[in-house]
Amino acid sequence: MTTQDDTPKKKSPREKAFALLPTLLTLGNAVCGFAAITILAGIGPVLDVNASGVQADPATRILYAAWLIFMAMLFDALDGSAARLTNQTSEFGAMLDSLCDVVSFGVAPAFMMLHLAAPGNQLMGTLGDFKSPIQSTDFLWGIAALYVACAILRLARFNVETDEEDSHEGFSGLPSPAAAGVIASFPIAVHSLQKLLTKSTEVAAWVQPLGKVIPPTLAVMLPFITLATAVLMVSRIRYPHVFNQILRGNRGRKQLLQLVFTLALVFQVRGMAVPVIFCWFAFSGPAQALWRKYVTKPHKAVAPADS
Repeated sequence: MTTQDDTPKKKSPREKAFALLPTLLTLGNAVCGFAAITILAGIGPVLDVNASGVQADPATRILYAAWLIFMAMLFDALDGSAARLTNQTSEFGAMLDSLCDVVSFGVAPAFMMLHLAAPGNQLMGTLGDFKSPIQSTDFLWGIAALYVACAILRLARFNVETDEEDSHEGFSGLPSPAAAGVIASFPIAVHSLQKLLTKSTEVAAWVQPLGKVIPPTLAVMLPFITLATAVLMVSRIRYPHVFNQILRGNRGRKQLLQLVFTLALVFQVRGMAVPVIFCWFAFSGPAQALWRKYVTKPHKAVAPADS
């Protein structure tokens, strides 16, 4: 016999809306990732360069794709917080989040790397007669496939090892959104550099030589940076959950100094600061760990000799 207490309580329209919000944010993440992939392929919703309906050039399309990956990062940061604030955390939400992350932070950045670093592709800028030593497209495809595989492994491990009681203060291994941000930050930086070079100011005078060196250098280095981020995703190196720490007000003196430095860097060089920030987050921790392990080894205490 069913008692009155056993009858499930009907949710109000407001409660239903709150329950739907985290799911919509998570799906927004996947839509942004899918849009980035289709734009890179040249068959997506590409914005026009001007009002006459001229389609955007490849360099502009890849810039839009980069911003879409960052928009997916924003959705990914908000959906978990929205689920916890509305008390709507569930195993379904965790699985849905990981599936969407595979698209936005696994497939999309790997596809972007192929577009940026492929031989003969000049999306990094005008390379002129520069010949990349990486002439094998198969090699680049292998790195991209390895990146996707590591992102999938990273997300699956996160689901298995994280429960609802987790404090969400940090991660084991580089988070997949941060890894995707490392790759997506370079088109934004190159676009900012090209805009700076077009300005007839004294600032552009010292930047002019960099404009000829940075794009081809990035075309060579980006596959190896992608490989490094793939390895870091499946590593056991601890990374802080920056978004949650900011929301909860966990900011010590070190975090405040880093925030001030970041804002100053962004104000000074704008878009060119984005890869610096993401690469610092991704690689400073491992670099410091290696430095402590192999350079500044702790001295073992020597027992006093018996008299």
